[in-house]
Amino acid sequence: MHGTLEQMLGIDVPIVLGPFGGMSSVALTAAVSDGGGLGSFGLYGYDGERIRETAAALRAATDRPFALNLWLPTGDEVTPADVDLGAARDALAPLYRAAGVEPPATPARFLPPFEEQLDAVWDAAPAVLSVVFGVPTRGVVDEAHRRGIRVIGTATSVAEARALEAGGVDAIVASGAEAAGHRVTFLGQAERSLVGTFALIPQVVDAVGVPVIAAGGVADRRGVAAAFALGASGVQVGSAFLRSRQSAASAGHRAALADSADTGTVLTRAMSGRLARGIPNRAVREIEAADAIAPFPAQNWLTGVFRAAAAGDAELSSLWAGQASALGSGGDAAGVLSELVAGLPR
Repeated sequence: MHGTLEQMLGIDVPIVLGPFGGMSSVALTAAVSDGGGLGSFGLYGYDGERIRETAAALRAATDRPFALNLWLPTGDEVTPADVDLGAARDALAPLYRAAGVEPPATPARFLPPFEEQLDAVWDAAPAVLSVVFGVPTRGVVDEAHRRGIRVIGTATSVAEARALEAGGVDAIVASGAEAAGHRVTFLGQAERSLVGTFALIPQVVDAVGVPVIAAGGVADRRGVAAAFALGASGVQVGSAFLRSRQSAASAGHRAALADSADTGTVLTRAMSGRLARGIPNRAVREIEAADAIAPFPAQNWLTGVFRAAAAGDAELSSLWAGQASALGSGGDAAGVLSELVAGLPR
């Protein structure tokens, strides 16, 4: 199936930038797109106005295809009216002090409405809408296709991949347990969907008829070659690009990625209330020790207050990282992309 993904998405090489929720940058997205891959930009927490502004900035930076990524609502997200933040806020008090901010008052809302985000994506008209945490409705898929927008879903199991194909998506990211950031499981518990990338890929390829994009543990040409040998039509890469100079990661985050060992990451709900893979730091250790984690997205909002004030302090940040982070070369995004392209089938 080599070539199918490129033709479908209008790109030159089947390399997709991982969409970093809250950590995307216009510069990195544009660099990957300009290099012939599919740059992606994560829109977690963005309201409609900010999405439109971001899309305009992307169009000013590149004339190549790019993807905009949305988190689908799962139905279990809490609102400010649903939850008492007292215990979780108290547990975070030392971290607020360390960042030099006061514990925050409860906001009117934790997240913008999904419908507002989606309307802004339609206005932005990206080449690709990618989604995590579920299957988009048939109405969303049909509207995307009517507008000439391809839809990519994300699966952490064969069952999820089958559900996405039945929902009409054009391609599926199969995200193995090695991957950085949130486990985007939507069928069952995230803790029970920790299938490794290179066990997951061939099983998903065998189960569905749409192109499969391998994610998790791919950081250099060897990972790319392995993914294609197992039947993948493309790869999605996060941590290796996070180390590049164009990313929004802080210097401390980049250094932590470079120094991370194979056993140097953990799965934790500490920072957002949802399971995610990252490098443990002071924030993660203290939150887990306090054992007072608010449900998503309340916890993400609570920690976001000190994370924003910490100005890149690696001990007070979300250090999302995959198990192969140390294999990335860092430097310029073009160099990272060239290394990945070297692993593609000839």
